[in-house]
Amino acid sequence: MGARWEFPRFPLLVKSKFASIPTEVSLSMPHGTNSATTGPTTPATSGVKEQRVTKQRLAVSAALDELDDFVSTQELYRLLQNKGISVSLATAYRILQSLADDGLIDVLRNGEGEAVYRRCAVTGHHHHLLCRNCGKAVEVEAPAVETWAARTASEHGFTEVAHTVEIFGLCAECTAKKAAGKL
Repeated sequence: MGARWEFPRFPLLVKSKFASIPTEVSLSMPHGTNSATTGPTTPATSGVKEQRVTKQRLAVSAALDELDDFVSTQELYRLLQNKGISVSLATAYRILQSLADDGLIDVLRNGEGEAVYRRCAVTGHHHHLLCRNCGKAVEVEAPAVETWAARTASEHGFTEVAHTVEIFGLCAECTAKKAAGKL
């Protein structure tokens, strides 16, 4: 017989950014985890934002795990619908924003200014090369950019700086298609 989870018999409080009053739920786990990877949470979980685990949240998270490139909310919604998974577009937006707010996925703006999301393999600070045509994304570390950003901020008296660098262009495959007149 497999391991048996014993869930707390008391309600846990979940702070929602959409309401000023904590919401009481019967089961919650740290955002970004699921029952397959962790045991039950307790109120002693320090500094971890609690999120209610729902079928929709798990479905969105699993879909992101299967994707290699950035995806818009609408694209993710269509993928879920095509698999027969019922998640409303509004719920997909909320879940993606929550995952991004918690640092569990990257979010950036594509060439058209639309927010796109991806679960990145790199957990630390990094940048992306993005193909304008096919959406291919490559994660890159750029120490020279980090040095430049720190120096520039310091020269102007700025502290506690953060930056985002996304480089858009055509990937090798799309460049070859363009050269062959197929793009």
